[in-house]
Amino acid sequence: MVAYTRDEIISATELARNVSKTLNSIARHEKEKIAISKNNKLEAVVIGIEEYERLKEAYDLMEHTEIAKIIEERSKTPQSEYFSIEEMAEKLGIDADKL
Repeated sequence: MVAYTRDEIISATELARNVSKTLNSIARHEKEKIAISKNNKLEAVVIGIEEYERLKEAYDLMEHTEIAKIIEERSKTPQSEYFSIEEMAEKLGIDADKL
């Protein structure tokens, strides 16, 4: 869980009144993040575009790594465990010509 300092949390009302000031504090790296609260509950976080892009790239890399692991594991599966579409249709009693 991410921790927020008192000066990193603002209400939605305060954000509406001070959008420019809030965005400038992020853009100038005076603050790393701003948490927005509504009805005393944290609802959103504002971060700089560079940080967002860095996080997005990290997420995409992680996702690609997971896909690569799945492909690698599947490539280790013996071919005898695979069925052609015709074989599967036959096992299920489906006319393969109608597929």
